[in-house]
Amino acid sequence: MGAQLLLASRNAKKLTELRRILAPQVDVQVLGLDDVPPFQEVPESGATFAENALIKAREAVRQTGLTTVADDSGLAVDALNGMPGVLSARWSGRAAVGPAGKLPGGDEANLNLVLDQLADTPDERLGAQFVCAAALVTADGVEIVREGVMPGRLIRSPRGQNGFGYDPIFVPAGYTETSAELASEVKDRISHRGQALQALLPDLLAVLAAR
Repeated sequence: MGAQLLLASRNAKKLTELRRILAPQVDVQVLGLDDVPPFQEVPESGATFAENALIKAREAVRQTGLTTVADDSGLAVDALNGMPGVLSARWSGRAAVGPAGKLPGGDEANLNLVLDQLADTPDERLGAQFVCAAALVTADGVEIVREGVMPGRLIRSPRGQNGFGYDPIFVPAGYTETSAELASEVKDRISHRGQALQALLPDLLAVLAAR
């Protein structure tokens, strides 16, 4: 069996996106958390996206011994002073998140809460950005974090099916479509996650070459 890379995620849509970005460029078998023996995941207690990405990657390496890439990402809304930020996945409360990821309705509840909080905010103040930190951690102590940012603005009503989380209400700068309306190849090129993973790719290739 060839080299294996663990992507520390159970979110099926995120895993598909991460595999789509990495797999064509890296000669490695890409696994998700559901492809390895189950283990108790640690809370994402970091104050930043980078801290949370490292928390997830370190624990996955400790539990599996596999070279791991983990990401943490979220929406930072200008009018909400950068929130939901690291709380993006659980903005509407802990009930929106289960032990194996988000429960059905979690994304919708989070999205609707943000829209409710911005109901009285003028359109010209709906600036926002998606932020992602991607961490690479190996069993022999390599730890690297790269970040990506996708600026844009929010809209009042969700549009599109090609995405998850807050994608349906986020329009990237320079586009008229929401992130959930963009074709996958376009989204991969401009997205915060795509940028972070592309920045991490040379590090990942160097780590795999040294194996």
